[in-house]
Amino acid sequence: MELTPERLAGQLGSEPLRPAYLIAGPEPLRVLEAADALRIHARGQGFVEREIFDADGRGFDWGAVQATFRAPSLFASQRLIELRLPTAKPGKDGAAVITEFCADPPGDILLLVTGGEWSRQHGGKWSEAIGRIGHVVVAWAVKPHEMPDWIERRLRSRGVAADRDAVQRLAELVEGNLLAAAQEVDKLALLSDGTPLDVARMEALVADAARFDVFRLIDAALNGQAAPAARMLAGLRAEGAAVPALMGMVVMELQRAAALAQVQARSGNLASEFRAQRVWESKQAVFRRALQRHGVQRWERFLAEAGRIDRIAKGRAAGDAWQALERLLLAVAEPRAAALVEKH
Repeated sequence: MELTPERLAGQLGSEPLRPAYLIAGPEPLRVLEAADALRIHARGQGFVEREIFDADGRGFDWGAVQATFRAPSLFASQRLIELRLPTAKPGKDGAAVITEFCADPPGDILLLVTGGEWSRQHGGKWSEAIGRIGHVVVAWAVKPHEMPDWIERRLRSRGVAADRDAVQRLAELVEGNLLAAAQEVDKLALLSDGTPLDVARMEALVADAARFDVFRLIDAALNGQAAPAARMLAGLRAEGAAVPALMGMVVMELQRAAALAQVQARSGNLASEFRAQRVWESKQAVFRRALQRHGVQRWERFLAEAGRIDRIAKGRAAGDAWQALERLLLAVAEPRAAALVEKH
C-alpha cells in the first residue's frame, strides 16, 4: 500500500521496522523529511552503521551494492544502506539487485531507497518487491488548494496557533513554494509569543518583502516558474533593490548550473559535482529540472548575459538592466524564451 510521508511517521511508531522502504516523489522537502524521520527512528533501533550509494549515472557499479548486501557488518551491528536514485529509475541491473535483496533480506540490513521523481510509470517489479516487505512512500507535490492545510499542520507541530485567514495569507505569500513555507513556519515558531496569529500579525512577522527574496527569485527561474519569477523581480524593484546587489547570487547559481551541465554531458554522474558545488540535497531536484531544459552551450550563454547585465547595472554598457535581467530569468525558466537572450 502506498503511504504519504505523514502516514509513514505514524507507521514508524506503531510497528517494527521493515526491511526496506522506498521514499520518492517530486516534492524534495517531503522526501527529505520522510527519509530523515526513518533514519532517526532506525538509529534508535540500533542501525548505527550507514552506507550511502548515489546511483545517478549509467556507469554506476551495481555490483558494489550487491556486494554490500552480502557482506557482514564490520562492527557486528545493524546497517542502514541508502540507495539514492535521483530519477527513481534503477535501470535493469539496479532493479535486479533490489529485487534480489527483497527476496531474502538480511536480518541486519535496512534498505532505504530515495528518489527525486515519481509517477505511475516509475513503478515496476523492483518497487513492488519493496512494497511486499516494506513500504512505498510517495511525496506528491502539495496542490495549491492543499497548501493552507499543510501550513496549518506544520504550524501546529511547531506550537504556533494561527487563524484561518492568517494561514491563507501565508499560503499566498509563499506562492506554492513548500521550502519557503517551511522556512517561514520555523521563523514564526521563534518569533511568535504564543498568542494566536491573525492576518496583521502574520504579515508583520513574515514581512512581505520576503516574498521577493532573491533566493526564491532564482529558484523560481530554475524551477521553470516564469510568471512567479517575473512577479518576484518586479517586487524586488518596487522594494528598492539594486540590480548589482542581485547579480552576485544570480551569477553564482548560473555558474553552478553551467558546471553541472558540463558534468552531465560528460558522464551523467552529478553526485560528486553536487558535493563540490555545495548544492544541498533539498535543492538538487531544482537543478536537475533546470538541466533538463537547457544544454551546456545555453548555460554558458546565460552566464555571459549575466555578465553583460552586471556591466549595464554599473554603467559600463548601454541598456536597461532590469529589463535585461527579467529576460534572462524568463529564458532560464522557459526554453521558448531563450531567444530573448540569444539575440544579444
